[in-house]
Amino acid sequence: MMPLSVLDLSVVTTGTKPAVALRNSIDLARHVDGLGYVRYWLAEHHNLASVASPAPDVMIGQIAAVTKHIRVGSGGVMLPNHAPLVVAERFKMLEALFPGRIDLGLGRAPGTDGATAYALRSRLDRREGDDFLERLHELILWETREFPSGHPYNNVVAMPDDTHLPPIWLLGSSDYSSELAAQVGMGFAFAHHFASHDAIDAMVHYRNRFQPSAWRPTPHAILAVAVITADTDEEAEKLATSFDLNRLRRDRGQYLPLPSVEEALAYPYTDADRASIARNRSRLFVGNPATVQHKLKPLIDASKPDELMVITAVYDHEARKKSYALLAEAFGLKKTAAA
Repeated sequence: MMPLSVLDLSVVTTGTKPAVALRNSIDLARHVDGLGYVRYWLAEHHNLASVASPAPDVMIGQIAAVTKHIRVGSGGVMLPNHAPLVVAERFKMLEALFPGRIDLGLGRAPGTDGATAYALRSRLDRREGDDFLERLHELILWETREFPSGHPYNNVVAMPDDTHLPPIWLLGSSDYSSELAAQVGMGFAFAHHFASHDAIDAMVHYRNRFQPSAWRPTPHAILAVAVITADTDEEAEKLATSFDLNRLRRDRGQYLPLPSVEEALAYPYTDADRASIARNRSRLFVGNPATVQHKLKPLIDASKPDELMVITAVYDHEARKKSYALLAEAFGLKKTAAA
């Protein structure tokens, strides 16, 4: 059966403060560790009232410490916000502490607005424009130690020096990252849950153009999808109303905490709002487990992912846990002894 993983944004709701959202992430990680999910990735977002975690590396350490089997990683570290040496050191530390269980997912977007991005980077350097490739190259050099002769970084060692970087994954929502991941021979994860680019095109492009490398001999493509599952289609649709209103607000630039079902049902939607929600539903799979599998099947068959990474954003934490449990059962995951 298709392996399943989790993408977690540590979602803040109107009834859940950020500190509680972070603790809910740890609780969910324990839960899915026992259900047989293979990865648990944390995102990096800044200055968003709807997302509690701006530091995936901190959360990775906390979650890896309370789980036994699941790989824990970043989905992702927004590399333009960080000095590559800092990323190398932190993820080598995580790999040293939890060997064989850490993933380093990298993104090229800021994960925030322009002013916050400037605040994050203003003390780093003065490079302008998209310098993702430059930063990625430098990060790789901290691992390979292939700086040019006479380069000052030859005298700098990313510690701990007895530990390799964990596997690197490039994240994307367009054809740019699929092409780059194929060229450098790294894993690729596509964000279907918010991408406007065609997931099938990106996934097939990556697989067809993949070049084996020291990082990975064969391609591995992860498809990230938004899913809400419940015992019945009706219950799942009710849970999804929170997502619908939240997405509608995001499209207007309002990154507010996730509303309750009651708030979503009482909202005075216009015809234009309902049309926008219907369009956004193309990125969300809702229903009982059988319904969700049926809806996912054409996308899976066409894009041929090696793994599905599921993001479930619902107001109630227990409903969220149940959604992942129902999906695990439907996909035939093997339960393990959780931490």
